[in-house]
Amino acid sequence: MSAIRTRSSDQALVEQAVVTLARNSPHTVAFGGLAHDGAVHVSAIFGEHAQSIEGLVVREHRGLGGRAMVESRPRLALDYRTSRTITHDYDAAILGARIVTLVAVPVVVSGRPRGMLYCGSRRSTPTGGAIAQPTIAAADHLAAQLRLRDDLDRRVATMPPADARDAAALPPAPREEVRASYAELRSIAAAITDPAMRDRLSRLEQRWAALARDDAVDDGPSARLSPREIDVLACAALGATNAEIAATLALKEATVKSYLQSAMGKLDAGTRHAAVARARRAGILP
Repeated sequence: MSAIRTRSSDQALVEQAVVTLARNSPHTVAFGGLAHDGAVHVSAIFGEHAQSIEGLVVREHRGLGGRAMVESRPRLALDYRTSRTITHDYDAAILGARIVTLVAVPVVVSGRPRGMLYCGSRRSTPTGGAIAQPTIAAADHLAAQLRLRDDLDRRVATMPPADARDAAALPPAPREEVRASYAELRSIAAAITDPAMRDRLSRLEQRWAALARDDAVDDGPSARLSPREIDVLACAALGATNAEIAATLALKEATVKSYLQSAMGKLDAGTRHAAVARARRAGILP
């Protein structure tokens, strides 16, 4: 099975976060990078006259970012040049970009820093809020995306071999685990906007579905359910209530009920349990 997660795909998320941050914070320089080997490697920069920041590597405890990294919380220097609370290892890079006020926000995932986003202003900012809040929001969003990919990696790692279905029918317990993983993959995919990533997820979902599919699959034409109807039905198959499905998929409870009723109608089923059974026989659900 080919890998879904690559460093380059995570880097694309960093670049997107930096561009979005810069656009939400006018008159600033935004930059950031991922953390590995005890340092943040700046790999995305947005702003004019910022060549001095290119290739910057920020070590733990060093500079504003290094302190934010070990403390796992945002750090702000209202007047970077005269700040006495940080080391000045990176003055050439920061002052070379004409930055006066600088904020560094760690991208924290599962309790550990996975990267850093910076935003710098070339003029004095009395409170720092104008650049701090957008940077914190961008870092939180990036952390959420990385967390989703971690969840996906965990599910991929537990996926049975491709030939498991051909070797023998899955016992009941592993089959239910596959069905639970399928439902979780669907919920993860719903929160990912990257088209390439969604396409890879779709192929994985198809493999998960094939692993636990009932042997007695109908040969006739199957109902055409929408992606959201399948999402809702996959959660319902695990016994989730409408409220639990709504929380999982970030939908309103009334919307979940509407999707369920639509799916039941297409499958000619009187109850959600009957709809799940018919969806499995039709090969729509594992």
